[in-house]
Amino acid sequence: MQWTRREFLMGCSAAIAAMAAARIGQLAFAEPAQPQATNEIFVQIFLRGGCDGLSLLSPYDDSYYRTARGTLALPLSGPNAPLRIDTYNPSYNTSSFGLNSKMPHLRDLYNSGHLAFIHACGLDDDTRSHFDAMDYIERGTPGNKTTSSGWLTRHLQSQGGTSNLLPAVAANSATPASLLNYAAAVAMTSPSNFNISTHWRYNRASENYPFLTTLREMYHRSAINPLAPAGRRVMQVINLMQGMGAYTPAPGISYPSGWPGGSFGDALKTVAQLIKAEIGLQVATIDFGGWDTHESQANNDGSGYLPDRLGVLSQGLYAFYNDLAAYHSRLTIVVLSEFGRRLGRNQSNGTDHGHGNVMMVLGGNVNGRKIYGTWPGLHPDQLDKRQDLQITTDFRQVLSEILIRRLGNPRLGIIFPGLGSYTPLGIVRGADLPPNLSTSEANLANADYQVFVPVIQQCR
Repeated sequence: MQWTRREFLMGCSAAIAAMAAARIGQLAFAEPAQPQATNEIFVQIFLRGGCDGLSLLSPYDDSYYRTARGTLALPLSGPNAPLRIDTYNPSYNTSSFGLNSKMPHLRDLYNSGHLAFIHACGLDDDTRSHFDAMDYIERGTPGNKTTSSGWLTRHLQSQGGTSNLLPAVAANSATPASLLNYAAAVAMTSPSNFNISTHWRYNRASENYPFLTTLREMYHRSAINPLAPAGRRVMQVINLMQGMGAYTPAPGISYPSGWPGGSFGDALKTVAQLIKAEIGLQVATIDFGGWDTHESQANNDGSGYLPDRLGVLSQGLYAFYNDLAAYHSRLTIVVLSEFGRRLGRNQSNGTDHGHGNVMMVLGGNVNGRKIYGTWPGLHPDQLDKRQDLQITTDFRQVLSEILIRRLGNPRLGIIFPGLGSYTPLGIVRGADLPPNLSTSEANLANADYQVFVPVIQQCR
């Protein structure tokens, strides 16, 4: 293949512009690092908007709950009565908890022993701001949203990096703050759409502008160019993604589609496809928005907007987990939100920003069929600011247990600076490595990815 000077310069200029794009630039020229510590797969599902945990997993026969919620309290009888999952837990002063009636799939996962709940859990900070709370959680530094990296970034870096083609993926249009400044993280809505972002004239299939062909040839020829291995690596990833085609789930699996959960179902399918491709995916993040229910949260009979959304969450988790049956022993899924909703119903038949919430952990090594944590009660004197569910379990304790027992990373001081102790609840099984609460970042120096872009020093 022969290049003209004009074609070469256009290709290099387009490459520089393309590699600045968030979708692929950082992955494209990331140098391989040390092998990953484990072959575990971690998936974080973030319910953005502040999901109402008291409607997801409800203390349905608590008198304070029923009085404060009024018509928003789950009905005690009829087709929308709660799905009871009561189990004896001496830490709780009530044994009556039930899932929203729209979540039968979640009850099945719970009864299978693969799903656990942690109630009265979350970010122990007074903020009721969506943006602040999400930043604090995803950066892993409550009270500080200026931290320069996300908690998942520090996890991946502190375990020594990875030489895999695609170690971290956000199944959305952008990477979340939990993967902030992780050079190898890539955001994609589907593998088939994965490409270098550049002007259409350089990306189209045309003999006059064979952009990808030119890049492949350039890096194939460059035997002594230090950029060549990284360039060939990104070409390999693009080829792999574009060769995947449309995804077909396992027989009998039905992901959410249409409104209100089609985008959530698509994101789950993207992650499932990448896991099955066996390209070394370690971390995936999925956002599911629309949980800010200030008004018209539900109807008097327990149906309506929020129950329908909870039904999508239930169906999606069930489909995703069963679609990946062969990976259960390696897979851990966490579902969380930035905060819960207030105990009391507002005048618009909704609930305002609250505090304590519920987290979910799903996986083959989860000690499921149990509600973890300490229930603080709903008497006004037991509430945070006399209006919100208190937090008795810091969300970082749940994630720390997964980091140590499943992901094999005990460096909690780096991942969650400011975390004073490690107190596992027994949610997941695995080896209890000695927790390291040191905040020294010296050991991250060799784990960082080095990012390069093509530079033309001389053209004649």
